Amino acid sequence: MAGEPTKRSWTFLTNHAHVLLAIAQTPNLRVRDLAQLVGVTERTAMQIIDDLEDGGYVTREREGRRNRYHIQYGHPLRHPLEEHHDIGALLDAVSHQTQPDDT
Repeated sequence: MAGEPTKRSWTFLTNHAHVLLAIAQTPNLRVRDLAQLVGVTERTAMQIIDDLEDGGYVTREREGRRNRYHIQYGHPLRHPLEEHHDIGALLDAVSHQTQPDDT
């Protein structure tokens, strides 16, 4: 209808950034829970984790029946406008947590 505000569904961060934030907060988060937090399917969440792992931003290790994810905080952002910043700076800027000292 004319005059009604349009509901917008975009955000400033990508789903990849949302996955990184969720992993930073809970490194042993199940893919099912991660997908629900981010608002994507489990398949999409797994594809994003694979992208992040292939890009060197995340590593994973098995802990029993679960995975534990480790963020590579010093890895640079991908876009030329941000490549002088690293993942740790992004996570520090948008998260309530600080990166671990052992990175």
